[in-house]
Amino acid sequence: MIHLMNDYDCVGHPVVLEALRGHQDKRFSNYGSDEKTAEAKAVLLGLLEKPGADVHFIPTGTLTNLTALSAFLRPHEAVIAPVTAHIFAHETGAIEATGHKVLSVETKDGKLGPEDISSVVEVHTDEHMVKPRLVYISQTTEFGGVYTSAELRALRGACDEYGLLLYIDGARLAYALASSRCDFGLPEIAELADAFYLGGAKIGLLFGEALVICNPQLQDDFRFLIKQRGGLMGKGFLLGIQFLALLEDGLFLELGEQANSAAAALYEGLKSLGYEFEIVTESNQVFPIVNKDELARLSANIEFEAWNRLSSTRSSIRFVTSWQTTEDDIEAVLTLMTRSA
Repeated sequence: MIHLMNDYDCVGHPVVLEALRGHQDKRFSNYGSDEKTAEAKAVLLGLLEKPGADVHFIPTGTLTNLTALSAFLRPHEAVIAPVTAHIFAHETGAIEATGHKVLSVETKDGKLGPEDISSVVEVHTDEHMVKPRLVYISQTTEFGGVYTSAELRALRGACDEYGLLLYIDGARLAYALASSRCDFGLPEIAELADAFYLGGAKIGLLFGEALVICNPQLQDDFRFLIKQRGGLMGKGFLLGIQFLALLEDGLFLELGEQANSAAAALYEGLKSLGYEFEIVTESNQVFPIVNKDELARLSANIEFEAWNRLSSTRSSIRFVTSWQTTEDDIEAVLTLMTRSA
């Protein structure tokens, strides 16, 4: 099988595994109070160029979103998000379970724009409705799209106009930063977002996400809230060791570039074979459109996700590349997907 289902189906990158092995005989302070976690936080803060930010390592993305959004919102406040947002479509109502409604917006490409924010705020007018308070986006989007600097600044402007917080789900932020479409770096993310996270599990870690709280007004007592939600690991040093390995020497960007390069080669190869796509590839996700027979045939040799049913005979599928995707994998997929004349 060729594995293109997702970018987190392996144990971890060799550099990360070696870092863990190198510390297997050592003892560390618990709950993230150890020196390796402190080093990892210092490295990340240096990359952000924002010493006043607050960094917390949390085991999973869903738990990061749940802990952060439930902490940042008062009981009557709600989240604005695309209908494709992970918190709306794929987290089992975790945000709603804390009492906060997710106000979803239909978008064609998984991106929010200032007009989407306005459309929600302007119909939530009084105390008989929930109050929009936070805008949630993901970078990359669920379609692998990348917000540009101009798009992020436009969202920040809309948030400022309506008194909203901007939160960025960065489960695949490394792929966005490594994208040819990206015209910004981590410092600009830290400048524009009230909070965001840099994903680790999808870019070579065994597990773990790095939540960065940039807005000082949201930082108080956050470790209490991580503990209350079940995310404060006794062996927090495991997160610190992994993130230090990922952040040092720019490994996270190197791995993002590898995966994006593989996706670009796959996209261009399929395009030359005559395939159409639901959306243009901008990072490590590719969405070709196939017919029913092709869908069944490809499933025997390639692991992928059936994405959207576009008609009774045509569907889009999703290929996700990673640092493990090889040139041989791409060539094999293109061979399997070559259509007869």
